[in-house]
Amino acid sequence: MLHNALGAEVREFVEREHEGKPARVVVASRLYHTDAEDLWDAITHVERIPRWFLPIEGELRLGGRYQLEDNASGTITRCERPTAFDITWEFGGGMSWVNVRLEPEGKDTRLTLEHIGHASDADEHWTRFGPGAAGVGWDLGFLGLGLHVERGESVPPEANAAWMASDESKAFMRASAEAWGAAHIAAGEAPEVARGMAERTAAAYTSG
Repeated sequence: MLHNALGAEVREFVEREHEGKPARVVVASRLYHTDAEDLWDAITHVERIPRWFLPIEGELRLGGRYQLEDNASGTITRCERPTAFDITWEFGGGMSWVNVRLEPEGKDTRLTLEHIGHASDADEHWTRFGPGAAGVGWDLGFLGLGLHVERGESVPPEANAAWMASDESKAFMRASAEAWGAAHIAAGEAPEVARGMAERTAAAYTSG
């Protein structure tokens, strides 16, 4: 069991332009108790990524293509060790973008992730679930990364069937969905709309 499970520490939702079009941006941030080189290695090394996220293959270098097992693929469009990488996120016939930044804070390192999608893409999905649809998934990734770099664990939470079926897991995902709903409200969404999206997101992740 993953007592006191922690995903992102800071969650934001912002709207801005990306490549000349209106975009919705999910922003998640967390401070990890390790140095930038170790954190960079954990999030970019083909052998370490599956220990906290998903199996991956491809050429993990600038301009290379990657494929996450049964999930997204894309191109690495920026790679500046150990502070920044950008990737395209191609999934289900759609295109979005993920930017990752690392910044030392004393002996620790803050990871900030932005997941950017054009506002015109998948509007029906957005109207139903809002920012939590992507945000809860990234919270699980942030959780797995913390367990790996800070505790040495090598199995992602999503691969732990017992935990995923547990009340603790469901509580984690509900809390994550509610937190993304709060971030949506803070960005200006009507509370009843944001809370409805968060409730539907929680139900989707917990199967009810």
